[in-house]
Amino acid sequence: MADFDVPVLKEYPVIPVIQPGSMAHLSPYKSKPDHNTGIGFPGELVDDWHDKAVAKIGDMVKNSRALQVFLDICVKCGACTDKCHYFLGTGDPKNMPVARQDLLRKVYRRHYTFAGKFFGALGIPGFVGAADLTKEVLDDWYTYFHQCSQCRRCSVFCPYGIDTAEISMAAREIMDTIGIGSKYNNEIIVKAHKIGNNLGLPEPALVNTMEGLEEDVKDETGIDVKFPVDVKGADVLLITPSADFFAEPHIDGLIGYAKVFHQAGISWTLSSYASEAANFSMFIGSGDNLKKQAMRIRDAAMDLGVKRIVSGECGHAWRVAYSFWNTLIGPFDFLDPNYPVPQHICELTHDLIARGALKIDKEANDHRIITFHDSCNVSRASRMGNTPGGQFTIPRDIIKSVANNFHDMAPETIHENTFCCGGGGGLLTDDLVELRVKGAMPRMEALKHVIDDHGVNYLTAICAICKSQFAKVLPYYDHPMDMIGSLHQLVSTAIQLGDKE
Repeated sequence: MADFDVPVLKEYPVIPVIQPGSMAHLSPYKSKPDHNTGIGFPGELVDDWHDKAVAKIGDMVKNSRALQVFLDICVKCGACTDKCHYFLGTGDPKNMPVARQDLLRKVYRRHYTFAGKFFGALGIPGFVGAADLTKEVLDDWYTYFHQCSQCRRCSVFCPYGIDTAEISMAAREIMDTIGIGSKYNNEIIVKAHKIGNNLGLPEPALVNTMEGLEEDVKDETGIDVKFPVDVKGADVLLITPSADFFAEPHIDGLIGYAKVFHQAGISWTLSSYASEAANFSMFIGSGDNLKKQAMRIRDAAMDLGVKRIVSGECGHAWRVAYSFWNTLIGPFDFLDPNYPVPQHICELTHDLIARGALKIDKEANDHRIITFHDSCNVSRASRMGNTPGGQFTIPRDIIKSVANNFHDMAPETIHENTFCCGGGGGLLTDDLVELRVKGAMPRMEALKHVIDDHGVNYLTAICAICKSQFAKVLPYYDHPMDMIGSLHQLVSTAIQLGDKE
């Protein structure tokens, strides 16, 4: 199945033997000119790329105090070196977070520190850890900054809180600025700008898909559960990853959302104009594109006259909504102030279950022995509910409310210490399948323990990228691809539709 060696899972985590250059051969396809120009960047590598890249670094550190601090304060203590799932899975030293950061830090030191400029002028920039931006260095940037899923696990363990994700985003934005972008990310962003979702699914196709789901659910349950599109005056605008519209296990989660809305008597709608929760602009560090895509959601909410906006199961979409919406596209004074903006579908479902608004049959999930994967952007870059740590407790509370058999993975691999699925940060492309499989190794080791100890047969997550990634990599580790499922698939199985008592 693979033309590369799949890591062997071990009983205990082991720091790998260093394998210099072991992943130097792997980088994503570069974007076509129209993918770059469609989001405001040069179509190909510009002639004066060196000077423009160096100038862009200067602009970025001038406008982001955080980025400058991250580039200035690293003391090479090594606390992060064995925390990255890609280093653990590949052994390539440039996948150590500190080494990946240094690819950009060295160029920054050469041009924007006194020592770098002074010794650089003498022809010995390396004396202070600085380096010139050569074509070879640029190639390393493209390779290794696309071997970072921006998961932030390294930041949890960094004594200074250096955020490698911010450095990776900055490097990608610099490369886009001089005409080098990744096909996977930039093509998706163009589709989202033009059509409103990552799939390029036009309004007629979206409506037809939702009508088909209504028929499927009616055949299964005998209940008319609606999947409305562009309904003005609905209470809720649901913004969900477009994967929910067409593929398992994602679509089972969408069915779960619809059943929750139906049984709680909440009117809701999708928007054909803004039918995408995901915002890949974050992965390339482009604030302008991030705002442009997010603004579609605000415009759709205003046009439809909804009272609240609810986000579906997507990790980085929730991070964008939770962390950025207020400054990007706020204020939200046109929405009902009785509800949080934004609101996660798990918050909504959790509240309804707590108030007894949903009738649940937990035994309906008895064929499943469940564990939960904490998705990175939910865990380390957002919150849910009114108390710290709600992003960890709320999903687990829902699972325990709709199922009888739940077992957490080892504590050092969950909550804020969670391992990335291996496919986040704009890396969910078959160009990088070797990286994705190897990067999934730490999570697969933790999963293996609960399979062996408790017979777990169902892995659930609240992130579209995680679900897609696990469906791809589970078979490499001898697990069925349908072992992964949506949290709201569990809700969908347990909820009892019809008249409420």
